[in-house]
Amino acid sequence: MVLKRLLFPVESRFFPGQRWANISLRTLHLIGVAGLGGGFLYPAEGEGWRLFLDLTIASGLGLMLISIWNNGVWLIQLRGQAILLKLLLLALIPLLPELRLSLFIATLVISGIIAHAPASVRYYSLYHRRRIESIRREPYH
Repeated sequence: MVLKRLLFPVESRFFPGQRWANISLRTLHLIGVAGLGGGFLYPAEGEGWRLFLDLTIASGLGLMLISIWNNGVWLIQLRGQAILLKLLLLALIPLLPELRLSLFIATLVISGIIAHAPASVRYYSLYHRRRIESIRREPYH
């Protein structure tokens, strides 16, 4: 029950400086994705792309943790599940180097679709089988 209260607050939480933390992480994320694109589309020698992969995953995890902190409902919405899938695909790159370009492109396709999908898609919950924006509960006492 404590975990449920922590993950699903009655009102979404925010922390001081969150906007700048998001901006910083998104900027690092763009640098990582651009570096991966360069390394995979114009094949880099050796593992010159590895630092960019690590940066992409680390910044993506940071953005994910902020979203979960705000409200864990993100985890059960398609937008959160798409991010988890993208992280899995990126994590497979070092294990399946022959598929790295395909895994990277699949990650970009998922990103484009989920980022520009209507809210009815992004906020959809496979578990609830409908759009969901919060887990409605009584406030804690």
